[in-house]
Amino acid sequence: MLKIKQFAFGPLGVNTFVVYDSGTLDAIVVDPGMTSQTEYATFDKYISDNGLKVQQIVNTHLHMDHCFGDNYVRDKYGVKVAAHVDDAFLGKTMARQAAQFGLQVTDNRAVSIDVPLSDGDEIPVGQYTFKVIHVPGHSPGGLALYCAEGNIMIAGDTLFRGSIGRADLPGGDMQELLDSVSKKMFTLPDSTDVLPGHGGPTKIGTEKATNPFFN
Repeated sequence: MLKIKQFAFGPLGVNTFVVYDSGTLDAIVVDPGMTSQTEYATFDKYISDNGLKVQQIVNTHLHMDHCFGDNYVRDKYGVKVAAHVDDAFLGKTMARQAAQFGLQVTDNRAVSIDVPLSDGDEIPVGQYTFKVIHVPGHSPGGLALYCAEGNIMIAGDTLFRGSIGRADLPGGDMQELLDSVSKKMFTLPDSTDVLPGHGGPTKIGTEKATNPFFN
């Protein structure tokens, strides 16, 4: 069975997801946002208690709040960071991003991409597969992860319940963001569960019908 554990980490409450196959216990970590020793410990306890085998880090984008924990997870579990190369410049500016927002974090080292992802790539999680969808607009390399078998999409900061991401940060583009949602996300089945990068879940059909940016 495909299982997803959601944490809200860091001062900006980023959703960090541990996605795993309960049969094989293979797992990926999406958007590690831990910023303190306490949050590291909470994350590690969940991995240990469930006997999970972390295979990879996947970033929906490289804004600081979504990757503060990347280097910790990479170092501790010996895994690689996968993200879109168009966001590489953001990974290099972690300290600057944190300073601009006045954030004090345990680790603001630069984040580098080990595995470049592109639209249409596939990420295995045990017996399940997540398709990579390139959704620029919030950031140039924004990604969503869609699993048809699980009827679920991890949306990053592109689509929220009743809203969309910001387009006023470096590399953002409002028209690209709107197109990413309407032409890529909204083509998925209405019943698809959407897990955003902040806040609670929603469904594709709900957002098509009620999201004020498209109605």
